[in-house]
Amino acid sequence: MRLLGINIPDNKKSEYALGYLYGIGHTLAVKILTETKIDLNKRIKDLNADEVRKIQDYIEKHYKVEGELRQIVKSNISRLKDIQAYRGVRHMRRLPARGQRTKTNSRTIRGNVRKTAASGKRKVELK
Repeated sequence: MRLLGINIPDNKKSEYALGYLYGIGHTLAVKILTETKIDLNKRIKDLNADEVRKIQDYIEKHYKVEGELRQIVKSNISRLKDIQAYRGVRHMRRLPARGQRTKTNSRTIRGNVRKTAASGKRKVELK
C-alpha cells in the first residue's frame, strides 16, 4: 500500500507500519489511529479505502511529514551554518553536534577511522 508516496508493508500492524513515514514514530502512530478511530491491531492489508483515506487526511491536516519535514530540518541546519552557531560549525565539520565525546565512540560520524595499534605480529609472506 502507498501512503503519502511511501510504500508501506502490507503484513505489519497499522500502529507499526505508520512508522515507515518520516516524521511519524510509534507514539504518534498510535495517536493518529486513536484519533481516526481505527483498531491498532488491524493489519495494513485489512484496511479499507475509507480508513486509508481517513488516516491520510488526518496526517496531512495535522503533521508535517516526509519531504516537507526533511526540507524544514535541512533549512534549520543551513541557518545554523550561516550564522556560524556552534551546532552549525559541528555540522559543517561532520562531527557530533549534541555534546557526545569524540576521542572515542564517534567512528560512524568520522568515517570509521581506526588509529589503534596493531598486534605486533607481521603477516608471514607467501613464498
